[in-house]
Amino acid sequence: MGSSVGTLALFLLTLLTLLVLIKFFHKMWWVPTRIKHALNPQGVKGPPYRFIVGNIKEVATMKDQATRIPFINISHDIYPSIQPHFVTWFHLYGRNFLNWYGPQAELVITDPDIIKEIASNRSGSLARPDLGSYHKKMLGDGLVTSKGEKWARQRKLANHAFSAESLKSMIPAMVESVEMMLLRWKKMSGNKVEMNAEFRILTADVISKTAFGTSYLQGKEVFDMLKEMSSIAGRNYYNPPLLGLGKILKNSDDLKSNKLHKAIQDIIKETIKQREKMMAVDIDAWGTDFLGHLVKATHDSDERYHLSIQDIIDECKTFYVSGDATTSLLLSWAVLLLSIHKEWQEKARDEVFELFGKEHPRSDGMGKLKMIGMIINETLRLYPPGIAVIRKNEREVKFRNLTIPANVNLHIPVLALHHDRKIWGEDAHLFKPERFLEGISKATKNNPSAYMPFGFGPRNCVGSNFAINTAKVTLAMILQRYRFIPSPSYIHSPVHVVLLIPKNGLQVMLHAL
Repeated sequence: MGSSVGTLALFLLTLLTLLVLIKFFHKMWWVPTRIKHALNPQGVKGPPYRFIVGNIKEVATMKDQATRIPFINISHDIYPSIQPHFVTWFHLYGRNFLNWYGPQAELVITDPDIIKEIASNRSGSLARPDLGSYHKKMLGDGLVTSKGEKWARQRKLANHAFSAESLKSMIPAMVESVEMMLLRWKKMSGNKVEMNAEFRILTADVISKTAFGTSYLQGKEVFDMLKEMSSIAGRNYYNPPLLGLGKILKNSDDLKSNKLHKAIQDIIKETIKQREKMMAVDIDAWGTDFLGHLVKATHDSDERYHLSIQDIIDECKTFYVSGDATTSLLLSWAVLLLSIHKEWQEKARDEVFELFGKEHPRSDGMGKLKMIGMIINETLRLYPPGIAVIRKNEREVKFRNLTIPANVNLHIPVLALHHDRKIWGEDAHLFKPERFLEGISKATKNNPSAYMPFGFGPRNCVGSNFAINTAKVTLAMILQRYRFIPSPSYIHSPVHVVLLIPKNGLQVMLHAL
């Protein structure tokens, strides 16, 4: 009896091991081989796939070599330094090529006609790719990561929360937060100020107030923890759990991110309970902030628009992570560019004084800040916070004459397109806001899909107008009170760590008007 039990156990163990090996080789060898054989005959080539690791090591080596070459003075010609592997592979393999993030196939596309078709695709077959466990903890199943009907429901709610009317109501909170920052700066006139750090504090305050309203101090606590989780995700960006052992083998980052994840969940749950108590006393007390819109949706009788408590938590986290990254980086790079290009700083200042004098910016003046709008557009062209838009086709798709097999990441290289001399001219690396004098289509030679700082198509960034309004209010109020130049200690070192950030911070000298 014992012998037969032992034989059976050995057989089951052998069978399990065989199944694991089959699954492993299917993912690591068969799928990449099948995808290569589908795309190579269509003229899509690329660097060779290396078993398990793909092209990760090559990318890391080329990026390391590129970052060792310092920028001469302050150059905006950052593309060769940030993505040297793309520069090399575009030259070798053409405008569309196949590369590998581990065993995951990525088809890099710069063909404008294909990009237009991807942007206009409404079939539902294109979704966000899996962002990995750390990003999943940060964002949950919020608007950035959700799919299908759930995404459509969340998108509709977010469109309402960031409608033109809602954005107008947020202007006073933005002004109040900037005023607090400028009060802090009174002691700094004539001194060096670390702008990236200042704008992180500012955007935390703005988002906390507009998302959580009267509970914004709790919101700021959430923000600080999400910032720590973002750092963990950043340093693990090129270390995907290839073998699916993440749930079994926990490292220090896994344990820390789990602890942060639970703490964030608990704080937002408590904040929701407080808002629910207010609503129990007065049904109209749900509020007009982002949290209020979400909590109200938990009481919607229409199942199509109903949200669970977990949905609210995930949406709040998504707003924080996406809003902070976009807004603080946009402001940081814009202030650097204006500190270098003093003529544009003066033009923008003249516009602000003409519209508002020394008074605070008003919602009815946001659309009239044409000069600042051009400066923001050019900043986002040269230094887009996200340097790629990536979609994953869940089934085989055909764009133009290219048939793409299922489960390929479609990678649109935003930074490469934004710095492409064929699109923008030989001066593509220069700061020239006048490009946008007649709008985006004229700036891109009637190829607007080449400019996508907030993504494109139905999954573009729903909070883009929030970020731009925050930037307009902030720049206007700074220009009313200060002139600024680069600090002598500033070292220009943009790097890509999930987002395009200033590696050594961003220091300018402030001088009160």
